[in-house]
Amino acid sequence: QVQVVESGGGLVQAGGSLRLSCTASGLPFEDYAWGWFRQAPGKEREEVSCIHPRARSSVKGRFPISRDNAKNTVYLQMNSLKPEDTGMYYCATEGRYCSGSAVNGYWGQGTQVTVSS
Repeated sequence: QVQVVESGGGLVQAGGSLRLSCTASGLPFEDYAWGWFRQAPGKEREEVSCIHPRARSSVKGRFPISRDNAKNTVYLQMNSLKPEDTGMYYCATEGRYCSGSAVNGYWGQGTQVTVSS
């Protein structure tokens, strides 16, 4: 059984930082590209970042993403947060490479990030 669990969200003031974690089990973690997605209120879910299977870290967009295959965990380091970064953050598999979509992937339940002004 595949399980994907996000953590690390919370309430933070603008300019602050959070590090999100996503831990998975029940699948070959190292074979997948992993993406972070944000669902903001009233908006469509969008990809925030993604990391390829063979990469250890990457910067796509504003937030660095990294992975530790030994721990089956992917991270999103969120610095200089803005109120518009508020939303539910999910991680998901994007297949064998970063495609911008995880419609057929494995998803977690999400972790809420709220940035106050």
